[in-house]
Amino acid sequence: MMSSQTWEDAERLWDFQQMHHEPRPCSVAVGLGSHDLGVAEVTADLYHRGMAPVIVFTGATSPTTRERMPRGEAEHYRERALELGVPSSAILVEPHARNTGENVTFSRSLLADHGVDVDSVLLVSKPYEERRAYATARKLWPEVEIVSASTPMTLAEYVASIQDPRLVFDMLVGAQQRLAIYPQQGFLIHQDIPPAVSAAYKRLCSEGFTSRLVAHR
Repeated sequence: MMSSQTWEDAERLWDFQQMHHEPRPCSVAVGLGSHDLGVAEVTADLYHRGMAPVIVFTGATSPTTRERMPRGEAEHYRERALELGVPSSAILVEPHARNTGENVTFSRSLLADHGVDVDSVLLVSKPYEERRAYATARKLWPEVEIVSASTPMTLAEYVASIQDPRLVFDMLVGAQQRLAIYPQQGFLIHQDIPPAVSAAYKRLCSEGFTSRLVAHR
Protein backbone atom coordinates (compact mmCIF):
# COMPACT_ATOMS: atom_id res chain seq x y z
CA MET A 1 0.00 0.00 0.00
CA MET A 2 1.19 3.49 -0.87
CA SER A 3 0.75 6.22 1.74
CA SER A 4 -1.35 9.29 1.04
CA GLN A 5 1.85 11.38 1.02
CA THR A 6 3.40 9.10 -1.61
CA TRP A 7 0.33 9.44 -3.83
CA GLU A 8 0.31 13.20 -3.32
CA ASP A 9 3.97 13.42 -4.32
CA ALA A 10 3.42 11.24 -7.38
CA GLU A 11 0.41 13.36 -8.37
CA ARG A 12 2.57 16.47 -8.15
CA LEU A 13 5.16 14.98 -10.52
CA TRP A 14 2.42 13.68 -12.85
CA ASP A 15 0.86 17.14 -13.09
CA PHE A 16 4.18 18.92 -13.61
CA GLN A 17 5.35 16.53 -16.30
CA GLN A 18 2.35 17.40 -18.46
CA MET A 19 2.40 20.67 -20.41
CA HIS A 20 -1.38 21.26 -20.32
CA HIS A 21 -1.42 22.53 -23.90
CA GLU A 22 -4.67 22.85 -25.83
CA PRO A 23 -4.42 20.98 -29.15
CA ARG A 24 -4.52 23.21 -32.20
CA PRO A 25 -3.94 22.64 -35.92
CA CYS A 26 -0.25 22.09 -36.70
CA SER A 27 1.85 21.21 -39.74
CA VAL A 28 2.42 17.64 -38.54
CA ALA A 29 1.71 15.27 -35.67
CA VAL A 30 4.68 13.27 -34.42
CA GLY A 31 3.92 10.18 -32.33
CA LEU A 32 6.89 9.19 -30.16
CA GLY A 33 7.50 5.45 -30.01
CA SER A 34 7.07 3.52 -26.76
CA HIS A 35 5.28 0.47 -25.36
CA ASP A 36 2.04 2.48 -25.24
CA LEU A 37 -0.27 2.12 -28.27
CA GLY A 38 -2.32 4.89 -26.71
CA VAL A 39 0.15 7.30 -28.32
CA ALA A 40 -0.89 6.03 -31.76
CA GLU A 41 -4.56 6.26 -30.79
CA VAL A 42 -4.26 9.87 -29.63
CA THR A 43 -2.34 10.76 -32.79
CA ALA A 44 -5.01 9.15 -34.96
CA ASP A 45 -7.72 11.05 -33.08
CA LEU A 46 -5.88 14.34 -33.62
CA TYR A 47 -5.65 13.55 -37.33
CA HIS A 48 -9.38 12.84 -37.57
CA ARG A 49 -10.10 16.11 -35.74
CA GLY A 50 -8.20 18.00 -38.43
CA MET A 51 -5.30 18.91 -36.16
CA ALA A 52 -2.58 17.73 -38.60
CA PRO A 53 -2.60 16.68 -42.28
CA VAL A 54 0.33 14.30 -41.91
CA ILE A 55 1.60 11.98 -39.19
CA VAL A 56 5.10 10.74 -38.40
CA PHE A 57 5.43 7.68 -36.18
CA THR A 58 8.98 7.34 -34.90
CA GLY A 59 10.73 4.59 -32.98
CA ALA A 60 12.73 1.39 -33.35
CA THR A 61 12.53 -1.14 -30.51
CA SER A 62 13.87 -1.18 -26.98
CA PRO A 63 14.28 -3.88 -24.34
CA THR A 64 10.74 -3.11 -23.13
CA THR A 65 9.13 -3.26 -26.59
CA ARG A 66 11.10 -5.90 -28.49
CA GLU A 67 8.69 -8.72 -27.68
CA ARG A 68 5.47 -6.69 -27.81
CA MET A 69 6.41 -4.78 -30.97
CA PRO A 70 8.78 -6.99 -32.98
CA ARG A 71 8.28 -4.95 -36.17
CA GLY A 72 9.30 -1.78 -34.36
CA GLU A 73 7.35 0.78 -32.37
CA ALA A 74 6.70 3.09 -35.32
CA GLU A 75 5.39 0.27 -37.51
CA HIS A 76 3.06 -1.01 -34.79
CA TYR A 77 1.82 2.55 -34.29
CA ARG A 78 1.16 2.81 -38.05
CA GLU A 79 -0.80 -0.44 -38.02
CA ARG A 80 -2.93 0.79 -35.12
CA ALA A 81 -3.61 4.12 -36.85
CA LEU A 82 -4.67 2.28 -40.03
CA GLU A 83 -7.10 0.22 -37.93
CA LEU A 84 -8.52 3.53 -36.69
CA GLY A 85 -9.12 4.79 -40.20
CA VAL A 86 -6.09 6.96 -40.89
CA PRO A 87 -5.14 6.60 -44.59
CA SER A 88 -1.71 5.18 -45.27
CA SER A 89 -0.96 8.19 -47.48
CA ALA A 90 -1.07 10.42 -44.39
CA ILE A 91 1.50 8.40 -42.41
CA LEU A 92 5.30 8.50 -42.55
CA VAL A 93 7.29 5.92 -40.59
CA GLU A 94 10.67 6.63 -39.02
CA PRO A 95 11.90 3.20 -37.81
CA HIS A 96 15.39 3.91 -36.47
CA ALA A 97 15.19 6.27 -33.46
CA ARG A 98 16.13 4.79 -30.09
CA ASN A 99 15.72 7.83 -27.84
CA THR A 100 13.75 11.07 -27.76
CA GLY A 101 16.54 13.12 -29.30
CA GLU A 102 16.71 10.75 -32.26
CA ASN A 103 12.90 10.74 -32.50
CA VAL A 104 13.00 14.50 -33.05
CA THR A 105 16.09 14.66 -35.25
CA PHE A 106 15.16 11.74 -37.51
CA SER A 107 11.54 12.89 -37.86
CA ARG A 108 12.72 16.34 -38.85
CA SER A 109 14.98 14.87 -41.53
CA LEU A 110 12.24 12.54 -42.81
CA LEU A 111 9.80 15.41 -43.21
CA ALA A 112 12.41 17.47 -45.05
CA ASP A 113 13.11 14.53 -47.37
CA HIS A 114 9.39 14.38 -48.21
CA GLY A 115 9.17 18.11 -48.81
CA VAL A 116 6.84 18.78 -45.88
CA ASP A 117 7.07 22.39 -44.69
CA VAL A 118 6.90 22.48 -40.89
CA ASP A 119 6.31 25.48 -38.68
CA SER A 120 4.46 23.70 -35.87
CA VAL A 121 4.43 20.18 -34.43
CA LEU A 122 1.88 18.30 -32.38
CA LEU A 123 4.21 16.18 -30.25
CA VAL A 124 2.38 13.12 -28.93
CA SER A 125 3.86 11.08 -26.08
CA LYS A 126 2.94 9.17 -22.95
CA PRO A 127 1.39 11.54 -20.38
CA TYR A 128 4.36 11.60 -18.02
CA GLU A 129 6.84 12.26 -20.84
CA GLU A 130 5.19 15.39 -22.25
CA ARG A 131 7.52 17.89 -20.60
CA ARG A 132 10.74 16.04 -21.39
CA ALA A 133 9.68 15.51 -25.00
CA TYR A 134 8.76 19.18 -25.28
CA ALA A 135 12.09 20.29 -23.82
CA THR A 136 13.98 17.97 -26.17
CA ALA A 137 12.14 19.23 -29.24
CA ARG A 138 12.66 22.86 -28.24
CA LYS A 139 16.39 22.15 -27.97
CA LEU A 140 16.75 20.30 -31.27
CA TRP A 141 14.07 21.98 -33.39
CA PRO A 142 13.90 25.52 -31.96
CA GLU A 143 12.43 27.23 -35.02
CA VAL A 144 9.07 25.42 -34.86
CA GLU A 145 6.26 25.73 -32.34
CA ILE A 146 5.76 22.62 -30.21
CA VAL A 147 2.30 21.67 -28.95
CA SER A 148 2.29 18.72 -26.54
CA ALA A 149 -0.41 16.07 -26.45
CA SER A 150 -1.05 12.74 -24.73
CA THR A 151 -3.88 10.49 -23.62
CA PRO A 152 -6.06 12.55 -21.24
CA MET A 153 -6.10 10.55 -18.04
CA THR A 154 -5.44 10.88 -14.32
CA LEU A 155 -2.55 9.25 -12.51
CA ALA A 156 -4.97 6.80 -10.89
CA GLU A 157 -6.33 5.83 -14.32
CA TYR A 158 -2.80 5.35 -15.66
CA VAL A 159 -1.79 3.22 -12.68
CA ALA A 160 -4.93 1.12 -13.19
CA SER A 161 -4.03 0.63 -16.87
CA ILE A 162 -0.47 -0.47 -16.02
CA GLN A 163 -1.54 -2.37 -12.86
CA ASP A 164 1.81 -1.73 -11.19
CA PRO A 165 1.90 1.47 -9.11
CA ARG A 166 5.52 1.01 -8.09
CA LEU A 167 6.63 0.82 -11.71
CA VAL A 168 4.64 3.95 -12.57
CA PHE A 169 6.09 5.87 -9.63
CA ASP A 170 9.60 4.72 -10.60
CA MET A 171 8.98 6.03 -14.13
CA LEU A 172 7.72 9.37 -12.79
CA VAL A 173 10.84 9.77 -10.67
CA GLY A 174 13.11 8.83 -13.57
CA ALA A 175 11.38 11.32 -15.85
CA GLN A 176 11.74 14.05 -13.23
CA GLN A 177 15.44 13.35 -12.76
CA ARG A 178 16.05 13.73 -16.49
CA LEU A 179 14.30 17.10 -16.50
CA ALA A 180 16.83 18.24 -13.91
CA ILE A 181 20.08 16.80 -15.27
CA TYR A 182 19.70 16.58 -19.05
CA PRO A 183 19.84 20.35 -19.67
CA GLN A 184 23.37 20.31 -18.23
CA GLN A 185 24.29 17.65 -20.79
CA GLY A 186 22.84 19.61 -23.70
CA PHE A 187 19.89 17.28 -24.31
CA LEU A 188 17.04 19.60 -23.24
CA ILE A 189 16.25 23.25 -22.75
CA HIS A 190 16.33 24.40 -19.14
CA GLN A 191 12.98 24.66 -17.37
CA ASP A 192 12.40 25.99 -13.88
CA ILE A 193 11.30 23.27 -11.47
CA PRO A 194 9.02 24.49 -8.67
CA PRO A 195 10.33 23.81 -5.15
CA ALA A 196 7.28 21.72 -4.29
CA VAL A 197 8.01 19.44 -7.26
CA SER A 198 11.68 19.08 -6.24
CA ALA A 199 10.61 18.24 -2.68
CA ALA A 200 8.15 15.61 -3.91
CA TYR A 201 10.86 14.10 -6.12
CA LYS A 202 13.31 13.88 -3.20
CA ARG A 203 10.73 12.23 -0.94
CA LEU A 204 9.92 9.62 -3.57
CA CYS A 205 13.62 8.91 -4.06
CA SER A 206 14.05 8.46 -0.31
CA GLU A 207 11.20 5.94 -0.37
CA GLY A 208 13.07 3.84 -2.92
CA PHE A 209 11.38 4.73 -6.22
CA THR A 210 14.73 4.78 -7.94
CA SER A 211 14.86 1.93 -10.46
CA ARG A 212 14.58 4.33 -13.45
CA LEU A 213 17.25 6.79 -12.32
CA VAL A 214 20.33 7.24 -14.51
CA ALA A 215 23.84 7.52 -13.14
CA HIS A 216 25.30 11.03 -13.26
CA ARG A 217 27.95 13.13 -11.62
